[in-house]
Amino acid sequence: MKVIVIGASGVIGSAVADEPAGRGHTVVRASRRGPVRVDMEDPASADALFEDPAVRGADAVVCCAASGRLTPLDEPSDAEFTRGLHGKLLGQVQLTRRALHHLQDGGAVVLTSGRFDEPTPGSAFAALVNTGLDAFAQAAAPEMPRGLRLTAVSPGWVGETPERLGMDPSAGTPAAELARTYADAVEGRTARPGTRTRENRLPYAPRPATVLP
Repeated sequence: MKVIVIGASGVIGSAVADEPAGRGHTVVRASRRGPVRVDMEDPASADALFEDPAVRGADAVVCCAASGRLTPLDEPSDAEFTRGLHGKLLGQVQLTRRALHHLQDGGAVVLTSGRFDEPTPGSAFAALVNTGLDAFAQAAAPEMPRGLRLTAVSPGWVGETPERLGMDPSAGTPAAELARTYADAVEGRTARPGTRTRENRLPYAPRPATVLP
């Protein structure tokens, strides 16, 4: 398969790009900077992405690029409080809609939402965006044409993040471990709609919106 990984220069994205490459797939790495460019806050750049000769004929697209931020509920600026709306939520919705017309039959769209295991100060809007993405994937999956599959992966803390903050990295899932979940979704190795899977102690739960054949 030819797999586009958006956000391939980030912690999660670089690991996600490496995993399908290790499984023998052709990976096209896309980011805001680099040979193949895309900005999740700019719908026009998604159109340009699929017209890029390096991307044509792709079977799957994985988005690890868009992220939100922790913002207090009493943040004075609406623009700051709702940051993540256009990139992470609407950007991934728009990416999905464009992918419908460009991916090969039987391909896959894999989005990234997120999750908080416990109430976290400043997480209100991020939780709204994550829940919206999960709901979108569940509702839109049956409408995907030509055998295309739509999945939202919902990771918690990535192990490398607390490590960079001087915290115990065991509090998160190693990016390489999480990347296997994304690669499984690309290949169609996901659970039934509405289920949450958890392996051992790993603090993430993919929320698939497809059914294995």
